[in-house]
Amino acid sequence: MSAPKKLYIKTYGCQMNVYDSERMAETLGGQGYVETKTPDDADMILLNTCHIREKAAEKVYSELGRFKGLKAEKPDLKIGVAGCVAQAEGEEIMRRQPLVDLVVGPQSYHRLPEMEAKAGAGEKVLDTDFPEEDKFEKLKRRPKAKRGPTAFLTVQEGCDKFCAFCVVPYTRGAEVSRPADRILREAEDLVERGVREITLLGQNVNAYHGAGPNGDMTLAQLIWELDKVDGLERIRFTTSHPNDMMDDLIEAHGTCGKLMPYLHLPVQAGSDKILKRMNRSHTAESYIRLIERIRAARPDILISGDFIVGFPEETEEDFQATLDLVEEVKYGTAYSFKYSTRPGTPAAERAQVDPKEADDRLQRLQALLTRQQREVQDSMVGRELGVLFEKKGRFPGQMVGKSDYLHAVHVADCDAEIGDLRRVRIVSSGANSLAGELIT
Repeated sequence: MSAPKKLYIKTYGCQMNVYDSERMAETLGGQGYVETKTPDDADMILLNTCHIREKAAEKVYSELGRFKGLKAEKPDLKIGVAGCVAQAEGEEIMRRQPLVDLVVGPQSYHRLPEMEAKAGAGEKVLDTDFPEEDKFEKLKRRPKAKRGPTAFLTVQEGCDKFCAFCVVPYTRGAEVSRPADRILREAEDLVERGVREITLLGQNVNAYHGAGPNGDMTLAQLIWELDKVDGLERIRFTTSHPNDMMDDLIEAHGTCGKLMPYLHLPVQAGSDKILKRMNRSHTAESYIRLIERIRAARPDILISGDFIVGFPEETEEDFQATLDLVEEVKYGTAYSFKYSTRPGTPAAERAQVDPKEADDRLQRLQALLTRQQREVQDSMVGRELGVLFEKKGRFPGQMVGKSDYLHAVHVADCDAEIGDLRRVRIVSSGANSLAGELIT
């Protein structure tokens, strides 16, 4: 019996890429590959790339350059580039880095076995199509492999919003939702393999409209179906768009016990002028009123957000409007970035803000967001929370898990096992985590 081939995958960017990497590893498992944690002993290297961050493509080329020596030592080593940079750059990747054997876009992962076979025969293989077939149905699952207690599950891909700063509509394509029965089947399979918490993924996950038994289902309806899955204890979803936050989804936050009190709802800016220039199709006022309705349904919900500062034509007055919105909403956590151009997007052609001014604004915003995050964390001290334990801690007897609100929680002298969902009393708050004690 021949030794298994080894696959090394490096994943960049979002949770959807993490999910995609898992599925690629599983489908290549059918070709005899097992995963390795180092590229040095790999028979195939896959870089699953993200195009959101600044100079994303250049970072990929730099990473590929590090493999030149390895490729020279192992001529049979196959190197592939997947993900959104692969979709955006296509043939340019192979032109600039001849050591690359295959390039595959996010919608063509199910074709990897055929691509791997062609690459193994010495061909250079490129597939950045948007095929009509359902890639999720074509991707193979590794039979009943044990999983950790948490998992991502993609339910929707692509975007029809065309925000002026974003490449997703060009790299992931139009919004597509998976049929509900296939999602439920995958969720049940994950639970059978040890998963207790599932995070539903989508570029605009709350725009979900997958086929159900009586027509298209909303995300809330899908969540209620998942609520019926025995053994599934927690449900989360990300990332949402304010325009798709429907009434039934708001109501579900107050009535569905398995839906966790955490919502990532990006606003991006607090200035209506900038929001319009971003093509966000909502206003600061409509966003704030939406948050009020969500908190009326679930008063303890933790709100997370995304912000871009230094967007083209942003003035100090516009930035102050963002600070004002943050002060009013009070975020439990948030992600903030300085605007950087993405070739091919409308905002890339506009007058840019001075980089030093943008840096200053980012520091001021992050200082405010950090203070709010710490205040929310500190408010957890003394409370009893559910914690799903995911791994052992750094110290003997310590276990680490996530609270209902997605805070990392460390518990010393802990008799819980990985996968246990236990009640914990929070005793202290650190910079980015909480400490607690089991309630016996």
